[in-house]
Amino acid sequence: MQKFDAEYVVIDTNVFLLDPNAVLQFEKSILVVPLIVIEELDTFKREMNPTGKAAREVIRFLDKLRDKGKLTDGVPLENGGRLQVYITQHEDKLPPGLDSNLKDNHILQCALKIREKAGDSVLLITKDADLRIKADVLGLRCSDYLPGEDAGESSIYSGAREIELTDEDIDNFYKTKKIDMPDIQKENASIHDPAENEYFFLKGPAKSALARLHLHDNKLTTLKLPDESIYGIGPRNREQRFAFDALMDPDIKIVTLSGRAGTGKTLIAIACGLSQVTQDAMYRRLLIARPIIPMGRDLGFLPGELGEKLDPWMQPVYDNLELLLGEDEKGDREYGKGPGEGIKYLLGSGLLSVEPLTYIRGRSIPKQFIIIDETQNLSPHEAKTIITRVGEGTKIVFTGDYYQIDHPYLNFYSNGLTFLIERFRGQKIAAHVNLIKGERSELAELASKLLE
Repeated sequence: MQKFDAEYVVIDTNVFLLDPNAVLQFEKSILVVPLIVIEELDTFKREMNPTGKAAREVIRFLDKLRDKGKLTDGVPLENGGRLQVYITQHEDKLPPGLDSNLKDNHILQCALKIREKAGDSVLLITKDADLRIKADVLGLRCSDYLPGEDAGESSIYSGAREIELTDEDIDNFYKTKKIDMPDIQKENASIHDPAENEYFFLKGPAKSALARLHLHDNKLTTLKLPDESIYGIGPRNREQRFAFDALMDPDIKIVTLSGRAGTGKTLIAIACGLSQVTQDAMYRRLLIARPIIPMGRDLGFLPGELGEKLDPWMQPVYDNLELLLGEDEKGDREYGKGPGEGIKYLLGSGLLSVEPLTYIRGRSIPKQFIIIDETQNLSPHEAKTIITRVGEGTKIVFTGDYYQIDHPYLNFYSNGLTFLIERFRGQKIAAHVNLIKGERSELAELASKLLE
């Protein structure tokens, strides 16, 4: 989490829409909420989407604060800070060149007015890059809101690392199927802060091996991979082997899979989930859900009933299921017209459920294998809401690519996938794998590298 060193923090509406709990992230500061922000929240509160839900939560929180005193005078917060609603006066003038009709400029006006008495101890927090530019031009301290940000892109936990050993050590590892972590650290002084269930690529001059760390007994052990391919799908590279190990281990209850398009994260997750539901009977149902983030037209503008409206959004899931079930080779249906016969059977028998995330809220989901696709389009708050739906005996898998974020208020650091990766690092029931190599096609792999 970012650290903010300021006596007064002026907050923009978009910060609340991203993180309804943002009000509690500014310890020992006076959090200034311009009145125009509350008015903007009112315009969002009726929307039946994550943005509307966030607006309603913030409004309810502010309403409860009224019990502590008058908001315009400032009221104490549980984190040691204070919250104050600020009303700009008619005589408060904006600098020349700024349109007084723009709501963003009223937020800027509020920060400028407070700066007159507080000087550089005022900080404007906004997700709006244009507003940050204007604040900087006017000499105002400003910052983006990046929940979960650390030192940079390279600081995000990858879930795996490479270490060098002798060929003799690797031979012994294959014989005993384990190796003591303290022995590894003696030979590799650069290994710092290893995490539970972290994966290792043991590299020798001529030999290599893959291992997983069990930090509770300080040992690296061999991976537990299926003897045969699952629905015709097997691991093609070492990261995919790591993923199969995590997905097939019942002791790991939460798995996060990150990677660029074409690395196989969703396909592998569905294959492992389908196998454990239909063949091993470890779970009652495979539940696949994904957020509906419009890139053009919204659901309301698509023709048909609800099921028909959802088909285009769920088509990527159907594509993977058809590949696993062999239905993509039959050519007996028109593409994009919903699921094929094999999928319909799984849906009808209750072994499979494919739905938007909207319908997961408020539920308790026991003994199911859940896959949440496109997690990079969730806010940290939404990710937390989803994961708390998990019931006894359920395993949940989050997949996503933090380079392909469609949500207007999320970025590389502030999305739900990055949030989960960092927060569950080192937990005994959690594992993370970052898939690197594209396996969809040569063209898809080249495109993911060139078209960043």
